[in-house]
Amino acid sequence: MALFNLDGRFYAIDNTCAHRGGPLGEGDLEGRIVACPWHGWRWDVTTGANANNPGLKVACFPVIVENGAIFVEIPQ
Repeated sequence: MALFNLDGRFYAIDNTCAHRGGPLGEGDLEGRIVACPWHGWRWDVTTGANANNPGLKVACFPVIVENGAIFVEIPQ
């Protein structure tokens, strides 16, 4: 799982790029788009959608911030 802070709002997505499994949490973040460090595939961290093909997505997880603690909801 990769956690991103965009102007104080947190987003969590699957850390594994759908292209070749690169670690998205290690990619460069520009605005709301993270680029996979392996091959440059770009993902919107707010929706999980691929920037070039919005029908292709990585999983997104709801994030809750309570009293300064960050919680990520993981479906069972």
